[in-house]
Amino acid sequence: QVQLVESGGGLVQAGGSLRLSCAASGRTFSTYAMGWFRQAPGKEREFVAAISASGYSTNYADSVKGRFTVSRDNAKNTVYLQMNSLKPEDTAVYYCAADATRHYNMNTGYKFWGSWGQGTKVTVSS
Repeated sequence: QVQLVESGGGLVQAGGSLRLSCAASGRTFSTYAMGWFRQAPGKEREFVAAISASGYSTNYADSVKGRFTVSRDNAKNTVYLQMNSLKPEDTAVYYCAADATRHYNMNTGYKFWGSWGQGTKVTVSS
């Protein structure tokens, strides 16, 4: 089983930036895919970004493409989400996800990811 702990959320003005981090433990980090999802109040959890075990492949939701960047440091067992040009509609709780069974998972459905962090809240003010 994989344990995930997110950090880096907070309050930021529109147009600003934040970097989220997710520290993983429990299995060899460099062997499995990681993802980021978010959930706004009253809405379903939605896909944000995914990155393969090697870090060479990534996938983004259209709503964040060109503004967000997912990366990972396998030596530090950590995945990051750099968020630039933030908009009020980016306000949500952001969750880190892992698929410990696969090196590659670009699936946008949250049901296809087996491990989750507790979430970190991001609030973007207008």
